[in-house]
Amino acid sequence: MTKYPIILVHGIVLKDFRFFRAFGAIEKMLKSEGYTVYTSKTDGFGTVETNAVQLKAQITGIILNGGAEKVNIIAHSKGGLDAKYMIEFLGMEHRVASLTTLCTPHKGAQIASFILRLPIFIKKFIAFWVNLCYRIFGDKNPDSLTVCNQLKAQYSKEDMLKFSDKVYCQSYSASMERSRDDFIMGIPLMFTKRLENSKTDGLVSEESSKFGEYKGAAVEGSVSHSEMVDFMVKKKKRQQIHGFYRKLCGELASRGF
Repeated sequence: MTKYPIILVHGIVLKDFRFFRAFGAIEKMLKSEGYTVYTSKTDGFGTVETNAVQLKAQITGIILNGGAEKVNIIAHSKGGLDAKYMIEFLGMEHRVASLTTLCTPHKGAQIASFILRLPIFIKKFIAFWVNLCYRIFGDKNPDSLTVCNQLKAQYSKEDMLKFSDKVYCQSYSASMERSRDDFIMGIPLMFTKRLENSKTDGLVSEESSKFGEYKGAAVEGSVSHSEMVDFMVKKKKRQQIHGFYRKLCGELASRGF
């Protein structure tokens, strides 16, 4: 088992809400294996900065109540950006043993840039309804338009390129081969295949996923962005994805984390 608790950090859209789980059955599965696991309570459409504050508060509570010195973070999609910001700018580098990012747009996503080219009235209309829905789903500070700006391919801050050497960092990507492999990600895949210069999971490119020690594809074969967190996955592929999380946590344990 890992020395430190594991916190699964979700990205945009998917979050825990009543009977819905941001990471599907992954948290339950890891707990059944004996790991101490939590899922982040961050907003589904909060900005990097506000979600980082929320994540810090949750991790601080886990450490204080559980007696652990640090945590291991496994972050999907934008959750990796939230975690990076928290570690680097909110003084949490001494509270995080490892950061593993899965399909995180470290260099942004071209599809976000595409959306931002829409007329301003359309963007504001969509943002209004997204923010309203996510307030109903429990978001404290939804701001979908700012989030889209933070995810665009051109988004970069020079200071975000630096990172703490006190935290072990590794990353994985995923790639989706055909639109029919996941009907939810099928439409965005058609766009990203034309917009990105490397393999994509439907939203995030392989190149953008690279951070720290890049380990390649998390799962062999066609896997979409949402399937990586056990969302509407067929049984055979679910076994592969769950197997990846088991292996990942086992490797963290073997490293002394």
